[in-house]
Amino acid sequence: MGNNFKKILIMSRPPFHIVGILPFGLGAMMAYRLHGDFSWLIFIVSTLAVIAIMLSTYYNGEYYDIKEDRLSARMGKNPFSGGSQVIAQSQLPRTAARMASLLSIGFAATMGMVLQFVLETGVWTIPLGLAGILFGYFYSAPPFRWVSRGVGELMIGFCYGWLPINVSYYIQTQDFLPLASWISIPVGLSIINVILINEFPDYEPDRISGKKTLAVRIGKQNAAVLYLCIFVLTWLFFVVSFWKGAPLLSLYISIPFMLASLAAAGAVALKKYVKPQLLALICGLTILVNIGISLSYLIGFAAGGDWYL
Repeated sequence: MGNNFKKILIMSRPPFHIVGILPFGLGAMMAYRLHGDFSWLIFIVSTLAVIAIMLSTYYNGEYYDIKEDRLSARMGKNPFSGGSQVIAQSQLPRTAARMASLLSIGFAATMGMVLQFVLETGVWTIPLGLAGILFGYFYSAPPFRWVSRGVGELMIGFCYGWLPINVSYYIQTQDFLPLASWISIPVGLSIINVILINEFPDYEPDRISGKKTLAVRIGKQNAAVLYLCIFVLTWLFFVVSFWKGAPLLSLYISIPFMLASLAAAGAVALKKYVKPQLLALICGLTILVNIGISLSYLIGFAAGGDWYL
């Protein structure tokens, strides 16, 4: 039992949850600082729901991407590609991932009903949560399988950018805030780049297996150009957000992450992604940038004060 629990934990990929939890925490912090509303009970219940939705998405990927994950392991897996390999290497039955995904959805749906009908977090609570469930579930699952339609990256940008920030703010205040949407743009763009660069190490396995990710559809060279363009847009909208009301302190906190993004962008521009070790470093830096942007905003709002333009 202990060994199986460890395998389930590996399949759950806990480190990757931070890219969803940080934006969700940011929305709650904005509600507290800008609106004066915050409930620990609402935050805990809703965070559990968010984690469950992410778990469902990850488990579903293990179930439906088994062919690509096995190819990835044989062709040179890096820490950011090929899934957890728990299902691909038959460490657990494939049905375990399927069952875990459905149980996670059931738990998330239960938390959503508690939020809307018991904690009275607003009429949009369940519809917005359902959007997160459906976009996450069908990212890998047929008949939509967004990841193979060239739109999966956009779905991830929405689900890890606009959705967590705005939903977290909404369930605390029962209102929407334009600033939350402006802030979600650089967060969402940076996570799109995370997904895009993570498709590079899986490029050949995905191409061979017929998994038509955006990188496979447009080719590595064009994907590299797109990666650079997205980073430019990420930091452009990051700067714009300060004119929309984001705390100026966040700009100073973000400087190390800006430097990390320049390093990653420079490596991509020089085509260093052809070297597996350097590609793994680029993937790591890209995730760091996404985390750093969310963290910069979160600390900026948490600090409060008159750090506004």
